[in-house]
Amino acid sequence: MNKSVSLPEPTGGSYVVVAVRASIVFIVLCGILYPLACTGLAQLFMPYQANGSLIKNAAGEVVGSELIGQSFTDPKYFQGRVSSIGYNAGASGSNNYGPSNPDLLKRTKDSIEAWKKENPDVPVSKLPISLITNSGSGLDPDITPESASVQIPRISKLTGIPVLRLEELVRKQTVGRDLVIFGEPRVNVLKLNIELQHLVGK
Repeated sequence: MNKSVSLPEPTGGSYVVVAVRASIVFIVLCGILYPLACTGLAQLFMPYQANGSLIKNAAGEVVGSELIGQSFTDPKYFQGRVSSIGYNAGASGSNNYGPSNPDLLKRTKDSIEAWKKENPDVPVSKLPISLITNSGSGLDPDITPESASVQIPRISKLTGIPVLRLEELVRKQTVGRDLVIFGEPRVNVLKLNIELQHLVGK
């Protein structure tokens, strides 16, 4: 004849002990070991990206990040997209203007007028729309190859660097689509201007 075995009823104290133990285990696993493992693997296999994709000049000084755009106002350098936040890396975003918003229309007209003044040799009809429109983040570090090429006549005139040499520079700095199919060809403005600065200094 089978006899049933009665187990002791769990007390409130035992629930607390189990909860504390589980919390400690998950804190150690998720809060310490997992972040350390991810950081270690990132530093081992992709240290450049893990440390912010920082770009250095010829003197070895950090001048920016490959992922964050900068404002270049000197007309002898390539300029990036419009940024409604002034390329402030402390935040990202843009004004959510509709196409009929008067502030957007004014900003666009002002950008076109500034383009006509600084680039008299390039008609507005050849101005890529990306140069007068804001990116979603306001921190876009890249422009299209076309957006770089239309600035060449201005830069050539101001620096004395031949047009063909600048065209070659843009081609060398152009990055193709990721894995051949994702994204669009692009040029990092900061990297492009660093190479341009080398040419200007020669």
